[in-house]
Amino acid sequence: MRIVLRRSGALRPAAALATLLGLLLLLIPGTAVAAGGLDDAAASLKQGKVYVDPAMTSRFSQSQADALTKKIKDADKPIMIAVLPDSGQYPAKTVFQDLRTKAGITGVYGIWRGDEFAVRTDPTAMNLQTARNYAQASFDSHHGDINATLTDFVTNAAPKVKGHAPGSKDSKISAAVIVVPLVILALVAGGVFLLLRRARKRKAEQVAAELRALRTVVDEDITAFGEELERLDFNPGAAGADDAQRADYTHALDAYERAKRTMDEAKRPEDVKAVTEALEDGRFSLATLAARRSGRPLPDRRPPCFFDPRHGPSVQDADWAPMGGAARSVPVCAADAQRLATGLDPAIRTVQTDQGPQPYWNAGPAYGPWAGGYFGGYGSGLLPGLLVGTMLGSVFSGPSAWAVSGYEGGYGGGQDGGFDGGHERYEGGDVSGGDFNSNDFGGFNSSDFGGGDFGGGGDFGGGGDFGGGGDW
Repeated sequence: MRIVLRRSGALRPAAALATLLGLLLLLIPGTAVAAGGLDDAAASLKQGKVYVDPAMTSRFSQSQADALTKKIKDADKPIMIAVLPDSGQYPAKTVFQDLRTKAGITGVYGIWRGDEFAVRTDPTAMNLQTARNYAQASFDSHHGDINATLTDFVTNAAPKVKGHAPGSKDSKISAAVIVVPLVILALVAGGVFLLLRRARKRKAEQVAAELRALRTVVDEDITAFGEELERLDFNPGAAGADDAQRADYTHALDAYERAKRTMDEAKRPEDVKAVTEALEDGRFSLATLAARRSGRPLPDRRPPCFFDPRHGPSVQDADWAPMGGAARSVPVCAADAQRLATGLDPAIRTVQTDQGPQPYWNAGPAYGPWAGGYFGGYGSGLLPGLLVGTMLGSVFSGPSAWAVSGYEGGYGGGQDGGFDGGHERYEGGDVSGGDFNSNDFGGFNSSDFGGGDFGGGGDFGGGGDFGGGGDW
């Protein structure tokens, strides 16, 4: 809406004198005068303070501004008051929109500019016609007295204004509503952090213990393979040795060195998978070398012996059932095939556990990567099928199976249309920033504060604009 009042011409000399005094102060050396401006005004309004431009302090003192600020805060209403000179710092046509945008507070804005008084309001904070009526009455009652006019307007308008003053107790409550949950969240987060840290520590201790146990078993495997290499009666430089034999022998030696190096660098149980892969590869090279030297057909690439991968590559599949379990076909070496055929137990690899020596498939999930390195290269279904019904089998058949990919398991408004205009709706005292439609802000238009709109032109009374025509 537009509510405009103009002081009488009799008061203009006083205003001119005040302006001259202000200019003289600027010329006196060592005297500093605050610049003022829209930014300073908006900053004060955002803090709930009445703003007085330095050029207007001779007509509206700081003590008067403080008293009016206290009145507004005591009323706890979003009423923003500014006392400004008639100058280009505050463009007549845009000063309301500029201050409303920069302050960003939904509410009632009253501006005394030069000799004129105008009011704009967000409809969600106050009815536009009500604001107009109170502004008219205050201005008419005090004939150019800035303090009396503004005090009268605030006193009478405050009971009708909706919302709360910026920085009011309601704002403090709102801050508490935000701060208290944040404090609780911080405490919860701290507790969760401590629990997670403790859990990570326990997990790290568990991983270290499992790696120690695995290291013992894998070191035995590496030692056994090294002893096989030492027992091997093969001289690469001998007359009967050919390039293929030398390549098999070199490949076996490389696999042995790779296994030792990888185990030395292992940090987690899953690192063991690369070690047993190297050992399985090296043993197949030795089997190939043995076939070449004896003139036999080269062996097919088969998984190592299920009962103990140290036995080397399997030569056939045989039916076998663990104690209390169902029978299944497993790859076996020649010696274990003979034992099974004669009704004897196979030579099963056992490892030390808290329950004493156990077959590796019942020693716990830490042996998943150990078995995965030996058998994982022969199809994703091999290990689950071999180990079904065993402790390790439940690991490989679950959603985090290691079988081929490696170890992934256990570790690892109002009648005036309101203050919307397609924007979010804000109540009095809300911080909306620049999210408002200036056309809804009290009928704001390009001729505000000038062009006959701010004072004169029959805008405030007269011409049927105030009173009559259904205005009251």
